[in-house]
Amino acid sequence: MLISMGIAIVVLVAGFVALIKGADLFVEGSSAIAKRFRIPSIVIGLTIAAMGTSLPELAVSVSAAWNGHSEMAISNVTGSNLFNLLVVAGVCALYAPLTVQRSNRMVEFPICILAVVLMAVFGATGAGMDGAFGSIGRAEGIAFLALFALFLAYTVRSALKSRSASEEEDADEEALSLGKSVFYILIGLTAIKFGGDFVVGGDAELAGFGFSYGAVAIARVFGMSDTLIGLTIVAVGTSLPELVTSIVAAKKNEVDMAIGNILGSNIFNVLFILGMTVVITPVSFVMENFIDTCILIAASIMVWIFTWTEEKLVRWEGAVMVLCYALFLSYAVARVYFL
Repeated sequence: MLISMGIAIVVLVAGFVALIKGADLFVEGSSAIAKRFRIPSIVIGLTIAAMGTSLPELAVSVSAAWNGHSEMAISNVTGSNLFNLLVVAGVCALYAPLTVQRSNRMVEFPICILAVVLMAVFGATGAGMDGAFGSIGRAEGIAFLALFALFLAYTVRSALKSRSASEEEDADEEALSLGKSVFYILIGLTAIKFGGDFVVGGDAELAGFGFSYGAVAIARVFGMSDTLIGLTIVAVGTSLPELVTSIVAAKKNEVDMAIGNILGSNIFNVLFILGMTVVITPVSFVMENFIDTCILIAASIMVWIFTWTEEKLVRWEGAVMVLCYALFLSYAVARVYFL
C-alpha cells in the first residue's frame, strides 16, 4: 500500500514537472518562430504565451475525458478557474493592490461570466450519460470554440490597434535558431502529452505496470471522487504556471496586468480547453459539476463587483477571496466524506 502510494505520488509530481517544463519549452520555441517571421510581440503574448500557460489544463482534461474520467475533465476546468480567480488574484491583491483596467471590467469579466453560465446551461440541458445529471457534447464544444475564435480575434484586433510604433520588433533581437525552435516545440508537446497522462493516471492493466499511478490511484486510496481530485490536486497543479507568473509579476510591481492574464486564462479554459475536450469526446456532467459551476459563477460576480469599488482589488478583498477558496475546498471535501 505505502509503496503503491509512493509511486502514485512520484508519478503525479513527475507529471506536473513535465507539464510545466513542456509548456515553457513550447512557448519559448513558438515565440522564437513567431518573432523570426516578424509577428508582433503583443500578438505573441495574447496567443502563444497565454495559451502556453493553460496547456497543462488542456492536456489533463483531454487525457481524463479520453480515459473515461470525464468528471475530472470538467472539475479540472472549474477548479483551475476558481483557483486562478480566488487564490492567484487574491494572493496578488494581498501583496499589493491589484489595478483592474476598464477594459477588463467592461469586456473580459462579462465574457468570463457568460462562458461559465453557458457551461452550466449546456451541462444541465444535455442528455445524461451513464446516469449522469447531464452532459456536454460535440455541438456545444463547437459553439465554445467558435466563441473563443471571436474573442481571440477581438483581443488581437484591439491589441494591434492600440500598439504604438515604439513597440515594433527589433530585427536584431537575439533569437533561437529555426531548428532549435522546432526542437523545443516538439519536446514541449511531448512532455505536455505524457505529463497529462501521468497526472491523470490509470490502472495497472492499462499502463502495463504492476501498480496504479497518478491522480486516479491517489483518489482510490483515499476514496476520493474524480470530481474532488480534479478540483484539488489536479486543478492546483495545472494552475502552477499562472500562480508562479503572477507572484513574479507582483514582486516586480507589474501587477496591473495580472487580472487581465487571469481572466484570459479562465476564458481560455472554458471556451477552448473544454470546447476542444468535448469535441474529441463528449463528457458527462454530474450534479457536483453543476454545483461547482454555479459556485464559480457566484465567485466571478463577487470579484467583478470588487473590481468596481476602487477600480482595483485591495488587500481586504484579496483576503476575502482566499478565504472563500478555503471554504469552497472545505465544502468539496465534506460532501465526499460527510454529506
